[in-house]
Amino acid sequence: MIETEALIIGAGPVGLFQAFQLGLQDIRCHVVDSLPQAGGQCVELYAHKPIYDIPGIPLCTGQELIDKLQLQIKPFAPAFHLEELVSELHATEDGRWHVQTNKGTQFKAATVFIAAGVGAFVKRGLSLPGFNELMGKHIFHEAPNSSAFKGKHLLVLGDSDAALQACQQWMQGPEAAASVTLVHRRNHFQADPQAVDAMRLACEMKSMRFVVGQPTGLIHAEGVLSGLELMNAEGESDILQVDSILLCLGLSPKLGPLGHWGLAMERKQLPVNTESFATEASGIFAVGDINTYPGKKKLILCGFHEATLAAFGASALLRPEQKTPLQYTTTSTHLHKLLGLS
Repeated sequence: MIETEALIIGAGPVGLFQAFQLGLQDIRCHVVDSLPQAGGQCVELYAHKPIYDIPGIPLCTGQELIDKLQLQIKPFAPAFHLEELVSELHATEDGRWHVQTNKGTQFKAATVFIAAGVGAFVKRGLSLPGFNELMGKHIFHEAPNSSAFKGKHLLVLGDSDAALQACQQWMQGPEAAASVTLVHRRNHFQADPQAVDAMRLACEMKSMRFVVGQPTGLIHAEGVLSGLELMNAEGESDILQVDSILLCLGLSPKLGPLGHWGLAMERKQLPVNTESFATEASGIFAVGDINTYPGKKKLILCGFHEATLAAFGASALLRPEQKTPLQYTTTSTHLHKLLGLS
């Protein structure tokens, strides 16, 4: 059991800034996220796309913003628990909150900050008969080992950098697949333009091939995959020979267990007050896209504001005998000490 004053659910930009604001209140925290790295939507959906509305930063990519936020919270050393999905949350007899993840990690937290965006991100699959049966045997989200596709007919689904990198990886070297085919529903990609050019050159050199189409069926018998049926660009049905499928389809947000924690919700969002962004449950705050209140705007900037007031609210709740004065990082020796500047 990990005991902590604060637990943050979600390591997107608002969750990371929440850790910073808690640090300024001298509140140490743990952070849980279902993804393998911090960043949330910023990294998963627009890592290399420009953001123009962060105060004081005329232009940065999603990944650059996350890098800066991680550098900013470094003095407070929050503990991260990545690739863990919070599965349980309930009140304890002593007024704190018991939180457990799908990997069995347990917390007893005095305050909980839900910064889950639009929900936990899960890897996209295929809504086709036989998918669940073949998943982990012939269909994968990532290669189980370095020789998993050696000598096999590999089909990669997706249009991301990860999809194109996978094609490059498995079409050459001693562990190469017998063939590599990239499939996407259209001849347009979200990947870096240089990676797209490299893929097209590889197709010209016949090192791999690219097929435009939408998967419509899995061909298998007795648990063995042999082909993928798809509808091509002309609306006709084709069948591709395949031994293994690698899914690079990105992530899909799901509300997941949050909807079963007994918290009041409105249209899959948590109502909060705008004084401290506390929910109706004492000790639980909600910041970012997961919350709702009159005038709510789903902007990173607004989430930063919410995280700031939530940290003040938590400080007042955790230390009711103390006043929580407003201090400025420009002049406060106390904040300089917390930031490791003195």
